[in-house]
Amino acid sequence: MTDPRFHACIIAGGSGERFWPMSRAKTPKHLLRLFSERTLLEETILRLEGVVAPENIWILTNGTQVPGIRAALPDFPAAQIVAEPAKRDTAPAAALATGLIRARRPDGVVAILAADHVIKDTVRFGTQLLEAFRWAAGEGTGSPGGLFTFAIPPTYPATGFGYLELGDQLAEGEDGSRLLQVRRFVEKPDLNTARSYLEGGRHAWNSGMFVWAVGSFLAEVERNAPELAVFVRDFPPGDPASYLAQRFAALPKISVDYAVLEKAATVSTIIADFDWDDVGLWTAMPAHMTPDGSGNVARGRVVATGSSDTIAFSNGRLIALCGVRDLVVVETADAVLVCHKDAVQDIKRLLPDLPAEYL
Repeated sequence: MTDPRFHACIIAGGSGERFWPMSRAKTPKHLLRLFSERTLLEETILRLEGVVAPENIWILTNGTQVPGIRAALPDFPAAQIVAEPAKRDTAPAAALATGLIRARRPDGVVAILAADHVIKDTVRFGTQLLEAFRWAAGEGTGSPGGLFTFAIPPTYPATGFGYLELGDQLAEGEDGSRLLQVRRFVEKPDLNTARSYLEGGRHAWNSGMFVWAVGSFLAEVERNAPELAVFVRDFPPGDPASYLAQRFAALPKISVDYAVLEKAATVSTIIADFDWDDVGLWTAMPAHMTPDGSGNVARGRVVATGSSDTIAFSNGRLIALCGVRDLVVVETADAVLVCHKDAVQDIKRLLPDLPAEYL
């Protein structure tokens, strides 16, 4: 039986611009079926089974995406899909999540999760998330309280992630989870710095997944972000649409790292024992698909000859590859992307030049 105090708020407002042309404003990355017949958002919800009660799962998105989410999740309660009326950053989203739960359960504990991460070891993820909930509720032996993150042990010198500098071990859960002090949050590093982090063993990727008791978060924003504190305290029970329409757009546009976590009195991190990938670029696909003998990975109607190390996604029409290598080719009903693998980070630079109907 799940603990009624535990809630999960899934942040599902991103645009996923680097996954154009499949990802659009109304169908962002988390609504794509990249690896199975389920969307990434559906997979995120399924991972919570047995840990968080269905009535305690919330999707935080924007108005543009609500129809797509309802279409992808027809059985998900509409009242548990909350639309932000203005584009803000992660600190207002975290305040919204915390206020939403506090208005319903003052002793609640909330997990802030992304809608578009890939985690295959759902059993271990669920076990560690449950341990994080208990620590955040002050129940774990040696738990320091405060705010909690998940740290991903780095597997390569990534320059696209923020890092956590790890301190001493604070506790060990009954399931073997390790809780460590976070000494500081580190910006995305250059390659040489990332290599030193990998070799040194005292840094981990910041997964962007957080867990805290609503009272702990409120105490921190009262000290460090008073505008967010007032927003959390005033959050009403029931349908929050009118409250958000009046108050949300006035909140500061700032990340939760800058506004809260970097200034917090106590931030601890659970070392993730499960696999994790934020699947931020098309070049992340090969890690989750089976390549052919030439290193090509494909989905849909794709034929390749004399081609190698190419990623091809067809959503209807045949893609024929001949004598090419290191390309990304994505076909949709109205657009085709042809991109060198080295340029996938620049796909979003195409968007300002595209007609509005392709966005």
